[in-house]
Amino acid sequence: MAIRYEFIKACKQTGARLGRVHTPHGVIDTPTFMPVGTQATVKGMSPEELKTLGAQIILSNTYHLFLRPGHELVEQAGGLHKFMNWDRPILTDSGGFQVFSLSEMRKITEEGVQFRSHINGDRLSLTPESATHVQNALGADIMMAFDECPPYPAEYEYVKQSTQRTSRWAERCLQAHRRPHDQALFAIVQGGMHADLRKQSALDLTSLDFPGYAMGGLSVGEPKHMMYEMLEETVPLLPSDKPRYLMGVGSPDALIEGSIRGVDMFDCVLPTRIARNGALMTSQGRLVVRNAKYASDFGPLDPECDCYACRNYSRAYIRHLIKADEMFGLRLTTVHNLHFLVNLMANVREAIREDRLGDFRDQFFEAYGMAGNESGF
Repeated sequence: MAIRYEFIKACKQTGARLGRVHTPHGVIDTPTFMPVGTQATVKGMSPEELKTLGAQIILSNTYHLFLRPGHELVEQAGGLHKFMNWDRPILTDSGGFQVFSLSEMRKITEEGVQFRSHINGDRLSLTPESATHVQNALGADIMMAFDECPPYPAEYEYVKQSTQRTSRWAERCLQAHRRPHDQALFAIVQGGMHADLRKQSALDLTSLDFPGYAMGGLSVGEPKHMMYEMLEETVPLLPSDKPRYLMGVGSPDALIEGSIRGVDMFDCVLPTRIARNGALMTSQGRLVVRNAKYASDFGPLDPECDCYACRNYSRAYIRHLIKADEMFGLRLTTVHNLHFLVNLMANVREAIREDRLGDFRDQFFEAYGMAGNESGF
């Protein structure tokens, strides 16, 4: 096995679990949030800055790197770690979500997916085998099996057929995997918002004995209570001695609720995407620093935060930078949002260790101003 999950303890108050994932490029404390570096960079951030704010693992995107600069070039550079100067763990997704969400012209067959590049319109294809081999070339510590992510809402029969195809593709990915000694391949449980399909998907995939399991097709537009219900149906079916990864989730409330339901790993572009619009996650809730009321506010973005942006710059200054289209302003908001989520997960781990995650959740939600556990993002 390329990776190993180490269970430390369960929270007596909630059942959330504290652990570590051991990888060829270091240890990941879980539950954890993974910043997303879609094109071999987390937008606006250097690897050194990511380390300073405490990021232990980042995610890169197979689809985008397959299109540009090409996995062959990355392999020639010595793999993704050397190419982007990041010596900690990396996870690459399979590209399946992007194929289905970014490419308008696509054709799904049992063999794989034919699609047009969103960059130049070239006709391309990805199959379970080619997606696996691209990730082998990229050299990430954790790879994802090629899957189909059904949209929400979708007809039951379509989701059923899609989920069954994802399971067949997962087996082909496993057979095509060339580097199981130093790259862990995770399967992705699908099934839409249907508990029976989620259960069958989990049973099919766990029978293949992957080193880790992800839950996909959630946080795709469904109400959050529905996502939590699907987690409650799925997580208990996954092996307790392997990592559990909830894909595409990054709002503070969902990170806490997901941890309570037994999830170990999360990723999302949310913190960096909203940062580029001047929206911040703070201990008092959502703050849009672009707003006029902050023009003469010389306090920090968040008085309870010790990130680089909050220690050194005011709301008024950061607002000025953003209004003047200065890139430094968006770098500062990005630093803050990523620090906020990485620090939030550190606090979640500490609360699990001290058997008080339920109390932490209630206090956080009250301070954050959530209504019905909805974060507003």
